[in-house]
Amino acid sequence: MTPNDDARAFGAGSATQAVPPARFRLAIDGSVFGWASGVAATADVLDAFHDAGGRLISTADHYAGGRSEIMIGNWVRTRKARDRVFLATKIGRHPDAPGLSAESIVAATEASLERLQTDHLDLLSFDGDHPQTPLEESLAAVATLIERGAIRALAASSYSGARLIEAQQLSQQLELPRFRAAFSPYSLMTRRPVENELLPAVSSLKIGIFARLPLANGFLTGEYRSHNDVPRSIMFADAASHIGRQGFTVVKALEQVAAEQNASLGSCALAWVRSKPNIIAPVVRAASAEQVAELAASVDLVLEPHQLAALDRASQ
Repeated sequence: MTPNDDARAFGAGSATQAVPPARFRLAIDGSVFGWASGVAATADVLDAFHDAGGRLISTADHYAGGRSEIMIGNWVRTRKARDRVFLATKIGRHPDAPGLSAESIVAATEASLERLQTDHLDLLSFDGDHPQTPLEESLAAVATLIERGAIRALAASSYSGARLIEAQQLSQQLELPRFRAAFSPYSLMTRRPVENELLPAVSSLKIGIFARLPLANGFLTGEYRSHNDVPRSIMFADAASHIGRQGFTVVKALEQVAAEQNASLGSCALAWVRSKPNIIAPVVRAASAEQVAELAASVDLVLEPHQLAALDRASQ
């Protein structure tokens, strides 16, 4: 599937048509770029991701104060890769354009386009709900940007299922752009909020979820076994929150599945996420080309029904 095909699958060019979610094999998370990864390491990660068939690069305008977008934009330009990648960014939390007022949306989008060195975004996401701004104002601003060709499709990050349904109803009533996808943390360690409320909503809306933090900040790689296992970067510090009885139960089940599959724990954790309904793709962090190679190895991994059931039981 080419990037343009992916854009059409999200309904690019139509503000109201309902479409099923596109399927990506894996998406790369730009939150580490400019913080845990410098210029050279970021280029290595993106090279490895692209060489492995990866196409969707997900970032946000506030990551590393905008440096993530700058580093991605430089890579895209130097590799002449714009027509081979799908660029997704989030707005709403950058200090220069906070919130989702019409003015902030236009300013943030234009700034992201400049940093990413592109004339359009394949996917723009509202980064968190901002109820102080009427949804109709935010969606109308996006409609203008879509008409200009600056945005191909719209998504929502960290929205409740109820809010997504409310937004869809408003989009239909006012003929405004609708959300084509949702971003949400989802892993074996963070199941309940997604499965109890978000998944039923996106299923009814016929959209999908990009699963952020599918390895629970690295905990599901098996790297962190005690509080003495210090993460290499503060960005992965939340892995320590899963250390305990429940976390070790999940890791033990992952170890059994990994042994049966002759695969890494992380690959099996990603395969579990990918097996769930309405999941478009896991969005993974990688700080090196070596990590990308391991994560990319998961894209063809399909777990057996009894293995999925064992992981479901362990992570309940």
